[in-house]
Amino acid sequence: MNGGSGPMGVGLDLLDRTELDRLTTRRWFLRYCYAPEEIERAHRLTGRRRQEYLAGRFAAKEAVLKALGRGLFQGVAPRDILVGRAAGGAPHVELRGSAAEAAPGTTVLISITHKGDAVAAVVLTVPRGDIPSDDISRDDIPRTHDEEERRGS
Repeated sequence: MNGGSGPMGVGLDLLDRTELDRLTTRRWFLRYCYAPEEIERAHRLTGRRRQEYLAGRFAAKEAVLKALGRGLFQGVAPRDILVGRAAGGAPHVELRGSAAEAAPGTTVLISITHKGDAVAAVVLTVPRGDIPSDDISRDDIPRTHDEEERRGS
C-alpha cells in the first residue's frame, strides 16, 4: 500500500454450499442477489458445481457488503456487486449501480475458497490508487492446491 491515504474495509463470509438451495429456486432471490451475467453462468452449471458457484458468489457479495459497512438490505443491492474472473482466472469484483454509488473510488480485492461443503470469501476494500497495479500481478501469487484443481476442471 502507498502509505494508507484512506480507510480500508475488511469483510469475511462463510457458509455451507447447500444453505441457499431453497432460495436459489426462487426467481426473486436470483434477480435480487445476482447480476445477469452470474445468473447466466449458473444456468450453464449443474449439481454440486452450481451450488458451489452460487454459494461462492453469495459469500463474496456478503463479504463486500461487510467491508463497505453495509448489511444485505441496507441500500446496496447484491446484484450490483458483480463477481467475475480476471484474465488469469482469479475472482474480480466490479461495483455497479448502488454499490458503485456507496463506494466511489474504491478498489475491491477478493479471495473465494471452497473446501468440502464450506464456502468462504474474504474482501479488502481500499481507496483506488493505494495499491500500485504494476508492482504485483495476481498471477504472481502462488495458488493453493484446491485452486489449481478447480481451475483444471
